[in-house]
Amino acid sequence: MDLEARSLQPNVKAVLLAKLREYKSDLNNLKSEHKRLASANSNQAARDDLLESGMADAMSVSANQRGQLMMSTERLNESSDRIKESRRTMLETEELGVSILQDLHQQRQSLLHANDTNK
Repeated sequence: MDLEARSLQPNVKAVLLAKLREYKSDLNNLKSEHKRLASANSNQAARDDLLESGMADAMSVSANQRGQLMMSTERLNESSDRIKESRRTMLETEELGVSILQDLHQQRQSLLHANDTNK
């Protein structure tokens, strides 16, 4: 991607390289958020497993513990939803980047063809 953008004329190159850096930054931010949420989910699952294994008798579980378990499950579901949304956004951003690069490639080919016909 960088190579194609760098081979263009200076006035176009600066704009495209800035957009490319922005897209890369967005993608890296989404990847780090995805990792953070994924590790939080695994930690939450481990805590839930420990809570469940310590409860031999379901009747002895207090209302407070049930509430905590329900809140934990809700947070886990919310985190999963955020991961799905982040992944969707990441894929959309990647798709947009690919589309832009394809457009740039077509424009470059047109310019090269026009330059060849002018010679």
